[in-house]
Amino acid sequence: MGWSVCDWHNFISNLCQMDNICRVKSRLRIDISINTEERWVQCYQRVYRLDLQQYSYIDAVCYEHQLHWFAKFFPYVVMLQTLVLVIISNFWFQYPSTSARLMHFISILHKCCDSPWTTRALSETVVEQGGGAQSSASVLDPVAKVSTTSEDRKPIGMETIGVLDRKEGEQAKAIFEKVKKLKVHVEDKDIIYHLYMKQIVVKMLVLAVSLVYIPHAASHITFEVDCTVDLRALIPYQSFRCVHALATIFWLLSLVYTVMVILYSLTCFYSFWWIIRNSLRHYSFDSVREDSIYSDVPDVKNDFAFVLHLLDQYNPLFSKRFSVFLSEVSEKKLRQLNLNNLWPREKLSQKVVRNTKDQLELHLMLLSGIPDAAFELQDLEVLKLQLIPEARFPKKLTQLAYLTELWIDHTTTTIDPMALSFLSQNLRILKLKFTEVQNAPTWIFNLRNLAELYLYGNLFSEENSAFVNSIPRLKNLKVLFLRCSVSMMPKVISGSLTSLQTLIVDNEGTQLSALQSLKTMQNLTCLKILHCDLQRIPSSIFSLTNLQEIDLEGNDLKTIEEVLSFQHLPRLFTLKMKHNSITYIPVHIGVLESLEQLHFSHNHIKTIPSQLFLCTRLYYLDLSHNFLTVIPCEIQDLKRLQYLNVSNNNIDVIPEEMFHCRTLQSLLLDHNSLSAIPSQVSELTNLSLLDLRGNQLESLPHELEECLCLRPEGLLVEDGLFNSLPLSIKEGFQRPEREHSLKASESDVVVNTTSCNLVICSSGHGDSGLTHSV
Repeated sequence: MGWSVCDWHNFISNLCQMDNICRVKSRLRIDISINTEERWVQCYQRVYRLDLQQYSYIDAVCYEHQLHWFAKFFPYVVMLQTLVLVIISNFWFQYPSTSARLMHFISILHKCCDSPWTTRALSETVVEQGGGAQSSASVLDPVAKVSTTSEDRKPIGMETIGVLDRKEGEQAKAIFEKVKKLKVHVEDKDIIYHLYMKQIVVKMLVLAVSLVYIPHAASHITFEVDCTVDLRALIPYQSFRCVHALATIFWLLSLVYTVMVILYSLTCFYSFWWIIRNSLRHYSFDSVREDSIYSDVPDVKNDFAFVLHLLDQYNPLFSKRFSVFLSEVSEKKLRQLNLNNLWPREKLSQKVVRNTKDQLELHLMLLSGIPDAAFELQDLEVLKLQLIPEARFPKKLTQLAYLTELWIDHTTTTIDPMALSFLSQNLRILKLKFTEVQNAPTWIFNLRNLAELYLYGNLFSEENSAFVNSIPRLKNLKVLFLRCSVSMMPKVISGSLTSLQTLIVDNEGTQLSALQSLKTMQNLTCLKILHCDLQRIPSSIFSLTNLQEIDLEGNDLKTIEEVLSFQHLPRLFTLKMKHNSITYIPVHIGVLESLEQLHFSHNHIKTIPSQLFLCTRLYYLDLSHNFLTVIPCEIQDLKRLQYLNVSNNNIDVIPEEMFHCRTLQSLLLDHNSLSAIPSQVSELTNLSLLDLRGNQLESLPHELEECLCLRPEGLLVEDGLFNSLPLSIKEGFQRPEREHSLKASESDVVVNTTSCNLVICSSGHGDSGLTHSV
């Protein structure tokens, strides 16, 4: 097929107005043997002039049917492919399950980096490393839970670190809580890890497809395009050669785009290789633990670990700052700082009170720890800690030179070695109460001078055998109180605590068996077995010849015939049988001539045997809350009787012989059926307490005026009954000469009243006063 040459002036002017320049191929066959001049003449003579619109039409047809699709849509292909890659890359930021975790992590990360506590914590690390701080090691028993912190060491340069104010401390505390919740929320799943890996895989597939078809498709981007238009009726030509003006630009752009795709593919491949080569679902803070004082930063896993690995790729410093809020040591230091700001010494001094034993006592409850100001109260004698999640005893505890009693109630404690040594020398009374045995402190068994130990809770369970077996290490223990629920007496107590003098077991209603081991505790002077459902008096008690006090309260005892065997206990002074089901008192109780106190309240006793009054040394007799109807006349034989309680019975008459007990100081007759009080009441010159409430009295004897020790507050009667007394008698209670006589009377019986009051005050459970006989 030959070529046609067109009129240059018209042809070129027309073609310049078109985007694509077409050179028309002639339908005429020209013999190639004809020379150039002849072909030029022949072509010039056969020129067909085409209209501009015809060229436009030809150009459109060629563009639509003959031009390769990649050359036409190259910009859109690039845009679409880029858009797909952008969507894939950002999908994890939009997917709800992952975006929420990521956004939450980023927001908390900003707060961690901006918090003043982060700067302070990192500054402490620098000071610790620069000052060469030495860690103190405990030389005590390894089972003791000992804690030492940098606050106690105070290295050189620590004073340069700024102190957080209260607002900043609260903000840092809130960040700690948010980090904890974030850790729990993110660490339980690995959805971010899997989604990120799937994104990488999908992007690599998309890029691989691009690298395959783009070079192939780019080869079809040509400058000249042959086009065939079959419209002979309108156009005398069929074949055209058109020019794609943007072909060169598109080809160069495709080359650049291919290079960029290759580079991006390499980054995706690196990311994929990084994921499969490293264990990204586990993150270790080993470097942080080695370089800082916060060696307790825990390792994390799953999505939390993966996000931290990504953060390290960006800037490892962020992970280091974030780790400050993962450290429990850091949180405890912040908590202590906030606590000190909240409880200065002035405020803490207002909580110090004097207890019933005239001791200075501080009771701390529901705090996050122990304020440092508490260790500046140097006169403190009793410290009570209740419901404190983390109580730390620093070496400042040694400033409390008078501290002898410590209460730990559901409080987790750690202690400095110096503080433990101090308590070992000075502490005498310790009371522990725990429901979770794993929280019970084991450092208490280093308190070699401890004399009294009170244990509340399930501390004697099988899971806590290590705790129980360590009790014999307390060689100087004199008093042991147990309030728990055990089925048998622990052998370690009866077999190893040879120095024990007082044993109190409150089993809270659970039946206690295997009490034969008590026979070995020959040094016991006080034995209290409370609420153990014994039903009978244990025979092992009869061999404890040094016993001075026996208390069997709340054991559902129905008979006490075994009291006859108590005659083998020559030192038995106190016998308590309260809150049982005893129906009668055996007549042979009279053989217990050494008894001084007898408690039979809250039973079912109907009569008092006359043999009871053979115990002539009795000065305390409690028969309240029974079914008594008569007080025997033999009561006059109790010449030492100081306290008599027969309240809440059915007594209707008081025998005159009772008023021969001239030493009687307290007489409780309330809630009976008395209709009159004999005039012989005036013989009770030492009477200081008289309770007549709840009876059927119509008047009071005028002879009450002669009871010089009886004060108005000591006479307990209804207001109407008291007002029935003559005015002169009521005024007589307030006369100065009566007060003078009262003081003289009190000075005469000071020895007896002191003894009586001591016994009354020592009746409570779990009180150190229980050991007065010791």
